[in-house]
Amino acid sequence: MHRRAPALLAALALLLAGCGSEADLPANLKSADTHASTHATAPSATVEPVKETPLRKGERFQEIRLPAKYTPKAPEGIGTDDYRCFLVDPGFDTDQLVSGIQVLLDNAPLVHHVVVSKVEPEDVTKAEKIDAQTPGEGWTCFGGAGISGIAGGNLDKADWVGAWAPGGGERVMAEDIGIPLKAGSQLVVQMHYNLLAGDGADRSAVLLRLSEAKGSDKQALQTMLLPAPVELPCRDNRTKGMCSRALAVADLKKRFAEDPATADLLHLLCGPLKTGPVQSCTRPIREEATIRAVSGHMHLLGRAITVDVNKGTPKAKRVLDIPIWNFDDQGSIPLETPLDVGPGDTITVTCTHDQELRDLLPAFEGTKDRYVAWGEGTTDEMCLGIVLSTPR
Repeated sequence: MHRRAPALLAALALLLAGCGSEADLPANLKSADTHASTHATAPSATVEPVKETPLRKGERFQEIRLPAKYTPKAPEGIGTDDYRCFLVDPGFDTDQLVSGIQVLLDNAPLVHHVVVSKVEPEDVTKAEKIDAQTPGEGWTCFGGAGISGIAGGNLDKADWVGAWAPGGGERVMAEDIGIPLKAGSQLVVQMHYNLLAGDGADRSAVLLRLSEAKGSDKQALQTMLLPAPVELPCRDNRTKGMCSRALAVADLKKRFAEDPATADLLHLLCGPLKTGPVQSCTRPIREEATIRAVSGHMHLLGRAITVDVNKGTPKAKRVLDIPIWNFDDQGSIPLETPLDVGPGDTITVTCTHDQELRDLLPAFEGTKDRYVAWGEGTTDEMCLGIVLSTPR
């Protein structure tokens, strides 16, 4: 089997898209409050329709549906998660701007999260080749679609168009911002299917809110991804069996066909390995931008997450503070006052995880303590900040 280095971008996946905000914050986004939970412990009922924000001048809706029904399975023959990427052609013959996105779930209990990313016209042939190499619809894509590279610079400007996670509904951008899509672009819809929570087939869809780019004065919204390590030892500090980091990471590599593991690559980005419930990563801001909204992503063992600009300096500013993590409420949080940043500034994500939650959540029933590192399964863990900004 072909094994590849994972794209840090997507483990990403995770997420959450757009900037959720209230109607009185026109510089950001607003999100409908109707959503379906895909918490691993309790399969949700059929998704209720999301109340749509009316189309604004120049906007139209376009639905992008997966090519055909797909029945998820653990692609490595083990594990409880299937990441599947589907290439879809929206048929754009002119440049477009995305000003809203809504994921229409077909089989809600199966879906852990959805990420929609763009494929630039010059990369479409490569994407089609990747798709053709795998029988059936789509291809396995743990760690990312495998179309773009994994250079750290991609984390500063991710190719996301939008995403859905628990707590998400339709996400509508303010009238002054949009995500550009060139004529001839295609889309990759990455579905994370959680086999612990549901079964059967799925053919979900994405509803895009579009307008013509020509003549528009909208600012381009961009996404910065801030992954940090997860290095959570067993509670009694045992290092035998799956409480060994080496064995736990080897298991991740086997389940998700990654070599090297994201858990190891993150230390090239964030610094030397250290174990403990609190982990962080600091990155430089490389271009002048205005932060409009921030969100975070962890899994079931998450306790708290923060994102700070210039942490530990007189200019420190906290832009995200979630002291009590709720897996089923991962909407983005807008800044009441957008924050200007630029070269010379830094940004830090910090996550707290807790093994004690194993005793409280049905998803872990019958499982033993294990060393927890960054992994893409529902009962693995992540630490990810998502920063949405416009250029200055």
